[in-house]
Amino acid sequence: MPTIINTNTNMDPIIFKAYDIRGRYPKEINEEVVAKIAREVRGRLGGGKIVVGHDARLSSPALYKSVLQSLKIKKFLPAHAYRQAGGRQVKFKIEAVGLATTPMLYFLVNKLKAAGGIMITASHNPKEFNGLKIVGKKAIPISGAEIKKWFPLEVAPSQNHF
Repeated sequence: MPTIINTNTNMDPIIFKAYDIRGRYPKEINEEVVAKIAREVRGRLGGGKIVVGHDARLSSPALYKSVLQSLKIKKFLPAHAYRQAGGRQVKFKIEAVGLATTPMLYFLVNKLKAAGGIMITASHNPKEFNGLKIVGKKAIPISGAEIKKWFPLEVAPSQNHF
């Protein structure tokens, strides 16, 4: 089986699922990983409000803090975000809602007419998991499979010699 090498980040491609992003905390998903994803989401949304919430998992507050901090760092916006804005600084307002359910976050994205939202949750998965549900305008989900395309991955030859 080929080995996946991610040249852009330290992300394991296995975390990108059909409907969301999730993995074992902190091995597969951690503060560094969610920060990189949040910065990329910020650049892709093109400005406006971003609603951010988290569930009650023990690892969620740390991931939430990392997402909020990364959304505030202007110098790390992807280059395409500046091009999309015609070279102007992209303006964002972060709506940090704290502890919430996923349906509450979706409601707030619509109510506040936000550009999108990030929910830190692993839904129904066991407690050692955590993840992100990401939505765009009108709370339309952005799949983990789509987000995976935003991060270049290479497939290296297998190291296994069976």
